[in-house]
Amino acid sequence: RQTARKRSRSASLMADILVLYYSRKGATEALAREVCNGVDAVPGMSSRLRTVPRISAVAEAKASVPESGPPYATPSDLVDCAGVVMGSPTNFGNMSASLKHFLDGTVSEWFKGSAVGKPAGVFASTSSLHGGQETTLITMALPLLHHGMLIVGLPYTETELATTTTGGTPYGATHVSWNRNPDPLSDDEKKLARALGRRVAEVASRLAD
Repeated sequence: RQTARKRSRSASLMADILVLYYSRKGATEALAREVCNGVDAVPGMSSRLRTVPRISAVAEAKASVPESGPPYATPSDLVDCAGVVMGSPTNFGNMSASLKHFLDGTVSEWFKGSAVGKPAGVFASTSSLHGGQETTLITMALPLLHHGMLIVGLPYTETELATTTTGGTPYGATHVSWNRNPDPLSDDEKKLARALGRRVAEVASRLAD
């Protein structure tokens, strides 16, 4: 009974997985929503979908409330969550400036160690098959490692990794649009995105127990 009560208290305090993304044309958002489906399939865990505002080379983002869609993330989301799954389109093999801008604003949370020991995963979208998906995933993983997070990838026990002819890597879920806009996710891309969300949520649930 004591173990059950302890597990219940842990689950109630640490039940959300932050699914954080930036999307220009909708492909990364589509991946994010599949990741959420994977998170929500894990008992006791729920997804918290958040995005970040667009920034330009001449002005910082204004974090006003979006008129529609997911709300903008705040550093407190990083504190409150039990884990993070983060996604971005590929910009020259790197994460988007908008997502990097948000991460650069989490220094206070880094000083406090707010994310230390929490699981994290990454996902990305590109317009071409060899357009820098894997390097983009790595650029997102680096600041999460600096936060002390535990990076969760996709093992080859996820059979779609061996059969996909579109997106999908062991470092995280990906989508290839083939320069088509909009371009729907392939079945393999959907399954791998859900698997990533499920794996991060399962690790978070085990850590909470």
